[in-house]
Amino acid sequence: MRILALVPGGIGDQILFFPTIDNLKGRYPEAEIDVVVEPRSTAAYRVSKSVDKVIAFDFKDTNGPADWGNLLGIIRDREYDIAMSLGRRFGVGFLLWLTGIPVRIGFDVGISKLFLSNPVALNLDQYAAQMYHDLVKGLGVTDPCPDLGVNVPTADIDWAEAEQQRLGIKDSGYVLIHGGASKLSQKLGVNKIYPVKQWQQIIKDLQTRQPNIPVVIIKGPDDGEFIDSMLAVCNDLKVINPPDIGKLAAIVAGANLMLCTNSAPMHLAVAVGTYTIALFGPSDPAKLLPQNGRSISIKSRTGKIADIPPSDVLEKIWKG
Repeated sequence: MRILALVPGGIGDQILFFPTIDNLKGRYPEAEIDVVVEPRSTAAYRVSKSVDKVIAFDFKDTNGPADWGNLLGIIRDREYDIAMSLGRRFGVGFLLWLTGIPVRIGFDVGISKLFLSNPVALNLDQYAAQMYHDLVKGLGVTDPCPDLGVNVPTADIDWAEAEQQRLGIKDSGYVLIHGGASKLSQKLGVNKIYPVKQWQQIIKDLQTRQPNIPVVIIKGPDDGEFIDSMLAVCNDLKVINPPDIGKLAAIVAGANLMLCTNSAPMHLAVAVGTYTIALFGPSDPAKLLPQNGRSISIKSRTGKIADIPPSDVLEKIWKG
């Protein structure tokens, strides 16, 4: 059996879809499962044990007939038995219909539902991983949604341990901060960056109360300016720069506490079981964090992440 999943969105969306893929792999262990994702999201599958092939396609680009035709050819060549799509746009539904795949599963909204063989009701009022997992109902599967989980390669765990040794944090434990945001978020006008001055107050309090617990900040590819600003006011911070998502997951897994904004590293922290406090601006935490007691959200009262008082964050830290 061959199963294809079309998963538009960023790395966070891919991680939230992992429980669905893992459930399918558990149900059909001999199945080959491939995914079609945007180029920026292919890296997520370094930490998935259930996917066989990752196909890159930019759903958000202005794709012409040749682009869609090329993707259609790739899909037809693989002769899939089942297709599952998170996308609700007309083009995605029409593409699935053109492939001739007999079982086509997606949400029953919009005109694209006309091209589905097995439409599934869309419930937006729930945790996103659960919403994605509802798609398995199109196969008659009623299993509960598994917890988020990732499979970190041994080489990435070894890298993280070496970095912890280099930074002198292997035996002490550490608080991990991710405060940056992707260039795409900034282009879309979505500000997920918590201001440096507020971080400074939180870090100062942490270091005063727990002077033996180092504070480590993650440096991503788009975080250069943010990191420089943080070091200017907290020069004893330790900086770590994981080159891929597997090594990032390993570093997050080793932390005593993760402080972050709504981002892909937040979903990784949930997946590896690290105690996490996440800051939210306009987004609804109930749809992006599970109710598991280890994932704590702080929602801005105004919808602007910058308006969250540091005292609210510290209250959650010390209460936990």
